[in-house]
Amino acid sequence: MSSTVVATVQKRGRFWAAEPHFPSPRFDASGRRSRGGGAGAGRRIVLASNCVSGPEGGSARAGDLVLVAMAGRAGEGRARIVRLIGRPDVARDAIEALLLDRGLARSFAPAVEREADGARAGGSDRVAREVAQGHRRDLCGLSTFTIDPASAKDFDDAISAERLRDGGVRVWVHIADVSAHVSEGSLVDREARGRGTSVYVPGAVEPMLPRALSNDACSLVPGAARAAVTVEMDLHGAEVARTAFYRSLIRSDARLDYERVDRIFAGRERAEDPWAQGLAAAREVSAALARARARAGGLVLDSEEPEFAFDEEGNVSAILAREQTESHRLIEHLMIAANEAVARHLAGRGVPCLYRVHERPEPARVVRLIEQLGSLGVSTPAVPDALSPSQAADLMGELSQLLERHVQA
Repeated sequence: MSSTVVATVQKRGRFWAAEPHFPSPRFDASGRRSRGGGAGAGRRIVLASNCVSGPEGGSARAGDLVLVAMAGRAGEGRARIVRLIGRPDVARDAIEALLLDRGLARSFAPAVEREADGARAGGSDRVAREVAQGHRRDLCGLSTFTIDPASAKDFDDAISAERLRDGGVRVWVHIADVSAHVSEGSLVDREARGRGTSVYVPGAVEPMLPRALSNDACSLVPGAARAAVTVEMDLHGAEVARTAFYRSLIRSDARLDYERVDRIFAGRERAEDPWAQGLAAAREVSAALARARARAGGLVLDSEEPEFAFDEEGNVSAILAREQTESHRLIEHLMIAANEAVARHLAGRGVPCLYRVHERPEPARVVRLIEQLGSLGVSTPAVPDALSPSQAADLMGELSQLLERHVQA
């Protein structure tokens, strides 16, 4: 058996060694790496004298971060370097090392890549046939746009919206249809199941699908026809009057980012045709959904997410605080409405489905929070003598609304 570990290269006299860089690597009886404990932490790994060069042809230096493969059980025999990572004092290299330490592959097997390349072309042919046979709706004539972070590389959801003659608004939420390119049981499908999700870290991503799909065929880039699954909703205010669900073919007209949309909403930039009216209609619906959520005691969570910028050497050059703005909430409200519409549809048909339900807050903690906020002069709701978890959850929703108004005041 062989296993790998991220380590720092050391020179010990005439010998080369590697010290595990991260704490807590541990190995079971078969030699496989497991989590927890600290049995392997600090254990020096002896490198074979002819294995200090990486597979790319470069040579490791003392202090370099490397990925080391060990034959047999941990601590037995000698190891070899299978990848040169970089320097531990360079942020981008340290992040890459952490991804490898957590067991992420950082690449796809050649056979998976080849299948993904074939699926890209084959899926396009399949989608064209489905449109011609009437099994997929052609919505390429519908004004459509995406709203994502400026740093986004792939786009998996898009929005369309238009006002109706009866005063309502029709909204289309489009989700990239991966199944148009990936067949169940295929190599790509099995690889994606094993990965479970894409993993995002500052400056890097470990995608669930090869880039031929995640960044191309299944990415709703502007100007390209793409397969999608669409949730169509007619709304009057926040009330959903009609829904429809189907596979579609869409073409995004614009790749918008949060900052640009906020500038448009603030009147500092003009929206452009053909998506200007759709954005205005989507904003109208989002505002109605926000008001309804507030009346129902929905929890308001305004948080700042750090965004890291890197220089050419891979070091952090800036840390920017990205706060939740109206453009973020527009997408959030429309996605929640689409998810709820799908849930109601499945529940109405008796289709088994997984739901993510958050645990109820502990009543004692809610009481303590209300007491602390009250001592700071913040308006707080009345607390009953005996508080159940369900009541605690309702109180948290009411409290968040009060805090939102307090901050705005």
